[in-house]
Amino acid sequence: MSWSEPVNLILRWIHVVAGIAWIGHLYFFNWVNAQVAKTYDADSKKKVVPELMPRALYWFRWGAAYTWISGILLLGIVVDMGGVLVTPESGWSVGAATGIGLGALVVAWFVYDALWKAMAKKEQAGVAVSLLLLAAMAFGLSMVMTGRAVFIHIGSVLGTIMATNVWFRIWPSQRKIIGAIKEGTAPDAALVGLVGLRSKQNAYMSVPLVLLMVSNHYPTVYGTDMAWIGATGFVIIGIGATKWLFQKSASPAPAKF
Repeated sequence: MSWSEPVNLILRWIHVVAGIAWIGHLYFFNWVNAQVAKTYDADSKKKVVPELMPRALYWFRWGAAYTWISGILLLGIVVDMGGVLVTPESGWSVGAATGIGLGALVVAWFVYDALWKAMAKKEQAGVAVSLLLLAAMAFGLSMVMTGRAVFIHIGSVLGTIMATNVWFRIWPSQRKIIGAIKEGTAPDAALVGLVGLRSKQNAYMSVPLVLLMVSNHYPTVYGTDMAWIGATGFVIIGIGATKWLFQKSASPAPAKF
């Protein structure tokens, strides 16, 4: 038995359990707590928020960390070292393709972060630009990688943006917000807006992310010459599905007993 098989199993186990903890809390924040928080008065916020949010954010941020770390290790074992990254006729070496894939993760975060700092108040335009950039990245990766690898790498790009959002944008801002509420002062409106926007965007990315990751088991999904179009299309479908879920969370139905 190869050493990679038990390691692969353990990493997948960690990845799934940590992912459940992370994404479960993400959905709780966006589709449950966001609606309940609207009903809080000042006294309720001062009592509930300092008790609830640090506990929830603990599992949220560490779930994100362990999901991302195990995911990157799986990317290396399953894709980069698993013989599915490139084809012999592509002309690309595994090392070069691996470097391009890892570079895409880094570049994607900095481009995303800069874009949404500039377009935080122009969400529709920001979404359009983001989708165009994502499609361009998927096309570029398809020039180097197999369709299967393109799907996984686009999913990895979304997961990297989401996890970095958690640790470098959402969590630091939430600490300041919770501290202000605990002291009985109004939190910085800019921080509240940043947390709300990035958390919402993480929810929108999470739905297509799940499909892109499980696509690994369905060759008919990624096994075409136009896999980059399929990956982009599934992201768009996932965004539409997430929009419906947000609308559902704000409707009276979830509050009915």
